[in-house]
Amino acid sequence: MRPLTNIYIFSCVFTFMLWNNIQPTVENEFVANYSNSLLTNVPKNIPVHTQVLDLSHNRISGLSISEFISLPDLQVLNLSHNLITELDFSVFIFNEDLEYLDLSHNKILKVYCQTLAYLRHLDLSFNNFTALPICQEFGNMFRLEYLGLSAMMIRRSDFRYIIHLQLHTVILTLEDFSLYEPQSLTALNTRNLHIVFAANKNFSFSLLYDGMSTSENLKIVNLRYTLSYKYFPSPPLALLKKIKTTALMLDTVDLQWPIILQIFLLIWYSPVEHLTVRNLTFWGPLGELSEYEFLPLLRSLEQLISLDGSMKALTLEHVRNKVYYFNQEILYRQFSEMNIANLTIYDAYMPHMLCPNRTSSFQYLNFSHNALTDELFQNCGTLTDLKLLILQRNKFESLYKVSVMTSRMKSLKYLDMSNNLLHHNAADVQCQWAESLTELDLSSNQLMDAMFECLPVNIKKLHLQNNQITSVPKEMAELKSLEELNLALNRLADLPGCGGFTSLEFLNVEMNSILTPSADFFQSCPQVRELQAGHNPFKCSCELQDFIRLERQSGGKLFGWPAAYVCEYPEDWQGTQLKDFHLSELACNTMLLLVTALLLTLVLVAVVAFLCIYLDVPWYARMTWQWTQTKRRAWHNLPEEQETVLQFHAFISYSERDALWVKNELIPNLEKGEGCVQLCQHERNFVPGKSIVENIINCIEKSYKSIFVLSPNFVQSEWCHYELYFAHHKSFSENSNSLILILLEPIPPYIIPARYHKLKALMAKRTYLEWPKERSKRALFWANLRAAISINLPISSEANEEQSDVTSISSISQYVNN
Repeated sequence: MRPLTNIYIFSCVFTFMLWNNIQPTVENEFVANYSNSLLTNVPKNIPVHTQVLDLSHNRISGLSISEFISLPDLQVLNLSHNLITELDFSVFIFNEDLEYLDLSHNKILKVYCQTLAYLRHLDLSFNNFTALPICQEFGNMFRLEYLGLSAMMIRRSDFRYIIHLQLHTVILTLEDFSLYEPQSLTALNTRNLHIVFAANKNFSFSLLYDGMSTSENLKIVNLRYTLSYKYFPSPPLALLKKIKTTALMLDTVDLQWPIILQIFLLIWYSPVEHLTVRNLTFWGPLGELSEYEFLPLLRSLEQLISLDGSMKALTLEHVRNKVYYFNQEILYRQFSEMNIANLTIYDAYMPHMLCPNRTSSFQYLNFSHNALTDELFQNCGTLTDLKLLILQRNKFESLYKVSVMTSRMKSLKYLDMSNNLLHHNAADVQCQWAESLTELDLSSNQLMDAMFECLPVNIKKLHLQNNQITSVPKEMAELKSLEELNLALNRLADLPGCGGFTSLEFLNVEMNSILTPSADFFQSCPQVRELQAGHNPFKCSCELQDFIRLERQSGGKLFGWPAAYVCEYPEDWQGTQLKDFHLSELACNTMLLLVTALLLTLVLVAVVAFLCIYLDVPWYARMTWQWTQTKRRAWHNLPEEQETVLQFHAFISYSERDALWVKNELIPNLEKGEGCVQLCQHERNFVPGKSIVENIINCIEKSYKSIFVLSPNFVQSEWCHYELYFAHHKSFSENSNSLILILLEPIPPYIIPARYHKLKALMAKRTYLEWPKERSKRALFWANLRAAISINLPISSEANEEQSDVTSISSISQYVNN
């Protein structure tokens, strides 16, 4: 198996593994993760082809060769954070490909050495060694790049076996440290040196000085000195010639001011170009150092920093002071007069900073997370070389004063004023920004629409997210150079136009209050290459359809599509991605909807009109109305007669052209002889003074049966059809079989009008009597007819005759003529 060529690959692998804890499981054929599994021994079931093995954060106390002999391909082994007390490198004699071995954070006291030729990374830091565990065999590990060590004492001879090795990084953890022979570290040959002192003990100033003479990049953690500053030795001037460090980081520093100043004086004279101090706590020795004793130190520092040195960048982060009895302005003056390019003072509760007295060399200033106010750098004309200014998380309030602050910064290109309390009133005088300013961050402030009147004219990138902007005023000054605008997390109700941003290429309006974005955005903003409009409460309606079509036409200009574009309203569409939202063209086009509705209405009216004409609906409606009116009048005129008394056996309905047969055949044969039938005929039984329709209805109501003499003449008679309709209506309402059909002459179906559908239905469903042409069959015909109408009437024949004498000549003549 060929060894991996880059040790940093293994570092990345282990970082991933530590973030993805798997209780003891095998991730794949080559990576096995058993971290945090409460193991006391190395598992025996590890896959043979494992290349990366994580056994960290367990309770393993010992290692044996038998546990690793079956893993010939092993390249990375992490045994950190266990309880191992002794280490024998011969355990890994058969793991010839092993390159990464981490045994940090154990309790190792003793080491038995063995050369591991391919080892690149060996970490023995944070253990319990008394002396540095550097064996002679380490000198044969020519590939070694990273070496982690720990000890309680360091002597010059400890590094003699590895002087020739070209190490990339060495870490020394010196907890419970008791002895250091000066210049011991200078024997190391490494680019990066990391020294960790005990958090509760005084650090060794000799180690600090020797460390600066050993490596280019030096990091020291836990600088603490509790004794009086008078016992702290001043650095020898001869040391300055030996210093190699160009980048120095001091982390967790808790020192007295005089000691800090001495260290700073040493660093300023040295070749150090980048100094970073994190978690700095400085304090003054109460009762030992008066302000008059301290001021000379600051004065000497002031004289020193005015001189040219190697220092290019100074970073102070998380600064705290316990005792601070001198005039703070003196300290601010020292910082402002520094002859360096980059200065960062982060999280120091700094309320102010002075303007340099002379033209400053500052190109980068970062005063974030402090207590600075609008008075900073007002009327300051010495920061002419400043290019980047970061003032986020302070207490600035006036956007106008911020603009005035920058007005004399002729080289300023980037300004970060985010997370302040900025606002701007329309009544404020005209803002005065630096003409060179091209990028401005005003996010997370209290700015409203009026702030668009106070913007740099040459701005290219503008960050306005998380403010209180509701719209972009159309009458604002034109920003011809603006290419990128971030308006996320505001209160916009629609996409802003590009009337004032003719060069705009990137626009972010995410997380606003946009329900229905304008569909003509890309037409009004042709230069825009990317629009971020996701995570808005979109209202999925017809208006939004145009915006969705806009996405298809834009060619991928909508950033985050489709996941970030989801319907919020209405509730039925909530959670639906806009790409899945569709409404028909008819539902969204008002004109088309009106035209369609009008056409459908016209078609419906035409169909109804046709059906009315075809089925003679008006005629039936008129007849129904006549029937209703007649029944109503009868009810009001004779309310005491709740039920109609039958007076006739049958009512005869016939065409006047068939009257001869009715008078000569039908009436004589039914009304003569035994069991004579009382017939109701219009010529003798219609009541004068009543309408024909009312007489028809009354006659049908007073008759037990209704006889219809069917013939081609019957079909042509309008009154016959009325009589048939009313008789059928009575039969239906009383649920009786009161209709008798006599077919006098055959009726061809084609001569029956379409509107006489009741007649067609009756002839198709009911049995009718057909008038025989042969005389021999007529006797049977009359017998059947008599049988069909046989009933005993509750009235006398005299009453019937008395009523028959009262006949309306005018009604009869009108009825006959029809």
